[in-house]
Amino acid sequence: MPVNASPRARGRNSERTKERIFKAAARIFAKKGFDGARVDQIAAAARINKQLLYHYFGSKDDLFTAVLERAYLSIRSQEAALELDSLRADKAILKLVEFTWRYYLANPDFIRLLNSENQLEARHLKGSNRTRDINANHIALAKKLLARGRREQSIRRDLDVMQLNVNIAALGFFYLMNRHTLSTVFQCDLGSKKMLERRLAVMKDTIARWIRP
Repeated sequence: MPVNASPRARGRNSERTKERIFKAAARIFAKKGFDGARVDQIAAAARINKQLLYHYFGSKDDLFTAVLERAYLSIRSQEAALELDSLRADKAILKLVEFTWRYYLANPDFIRLLNSENQLEARHLKGSNRTRDINANHIALAKKLLARGRREQSIRRDLDVMQLNVNIAALGFFYLMNRHTLSTVFQCDLGSKKMLERRLAVMKDTIARWIRP
């Protein structure tokens, strides 16, 4: 970029560079895990020098934290845009089940990143105030939904926000993270369109029966 470029042009260039870094880092961290990913690999994939990456993100740990924050912001912002208020609470919960499943399918790197962070005992998330704020909004939305369901008498009264979210996530997360070994065990392709749709139906039926009053 010319040295006399305007501040606005420099800002746009900076944002484009950081976007390339984010995309490259998310892809490589998801594929290789935190320990296996190397900063020079990420810099090369982003078409920048390693010093510029450190300039924007400080360290490999800081970059991984930023990638996790961005990943959580993506799923939570799309989740918040769902039109749940017009649905009865039990139906809204099933819509969350379907949204979560389809988000996992469309964003396989998301669950791989979370798997890597779990292996690190959530080291990066524990130090991220931003991630806590993002997920606090998600938890508040779920609490509001459960409170409405109790008033409507459309869900059981003893439902717990944490258990609800863990169940929804686990039913999809386990299947997708283990589909290759499970495909070998059961001698069928668990990643086929037919099997993925069948799994969604099972997940919705499982949650529907569990939340029923």
